[in-house]
Amino acid sequence: MPQSTKPVTNYALPDHLLDLLGQYLQEQVTPIIEIDPAQLAYRWVSGHNGHLEPLAVNLFLSLDDLHGIDIQKAKLVQNTRQFLKGHPANHVLMTGTRGAGKSSLIRALLQAYHSEGLRIIEIARDDLRVLDKIRAAINALPADCGCHYVVYCDDLAFNGQDESYRTLKSVLDGSLDSEQDKLLVYATSNRRHLLPQLMKDNVNIYNGQTDEVNPYETIDETVSLSDRFGLWLSFHPMDQNTYLHIVHHYLSLSPNRSIDNTNDVKANDAKVNDNTASDTQKVGVETTNNTLPDNIRAAALRWASERGGRSGRVAYQFSRYWIGQTRLAAEDSQS
Repeated sequence: MPQSTKPVTNYALPDHLLDLLGQYLQEQVTPIIEIDPAQLAYRWVSGHNGHLEPLAVNLFLSLDDLHGIDIQKAKLVQNTRQFLKGHPANHVLMTGTRGAGKSSLIRALLQAYHSEGLRIIEIARDDLRVLDKIRAAINALPADCGCHYVVYCDDLAFNGQDESYRTLKSVLDGSLDSEQDKLLVYATSNRRHLLPQLMKDNVNIYNGQTDEVNPYETIDETVSLSDRFGLWLSFHPMDQNTYLHIVHHYLSLSPNRSIDNTNDVKANDAKVNDNTASDTQKVGVETTNNTLPDNIRAAALRWASERGGRSGRVAYQFSRYWIGQTRLAAEDSQS
């Protein structure tokens, strides 16, 4: 057959349209996610088209450093150990008062079990839509890598107009491949059911002032997400003795023993100066008031009062304040 002599016409978009098209595709397409099992922790950054950023994790916090939450700690450790051993385990939702140690438990878990294959991926609530891609990347890892991943979402909560929670529902329990042996979701929240529960919803139901045929389905929807977490851990405000015990523990961890270095320790507290740091960590809650010098005890209680409540976070922040000002005063006196 004779070859066609019709000239070939090349159609090309203008350069500025090509640039706009490239920018649009970058914004809409999530890059390929690669995970290194040797990396202890990642954080998802830069939104939908972002990436997993390796984290340099400080493993200074241990499970023994967390006091006043023994029941919650034991349940979380048990669930995590089941997960690492390949046994059935649950997704975990930790809710309750702020500063009670929910986030600290995650860091302490990594310190305790990273040698057994525990890995953490931190993701923000607004980036949950990439969670399914992260799950696919974890599934793509070699079967013998020996790593188990906890996707950690801090301060998880949604408003009534936020639809991103549906992605999390599917990953937790709902999609055909939602049951996994290499991935669990651990989330913290100050809201027990994650979605707002409005009084007007109940009022409208009881008064018949609703356009919905099945108004109770609205209430079911608000609790359906939290129900997908198999293990709920509740954290409550702590009492004064527990708060002072935590203050004492953090101060005893200071290399210069900030409890002992105060200039105005009372004479009846001199016994504290003779204790070793390890002995100090074994002090029970019942004897906390006797082992903390009066001036530190009063300052710690005043600090909590000014912060509006007692918590492990407030105790830790006070210990940093006291250690810092004690060391600074010692340096000033030597200069």
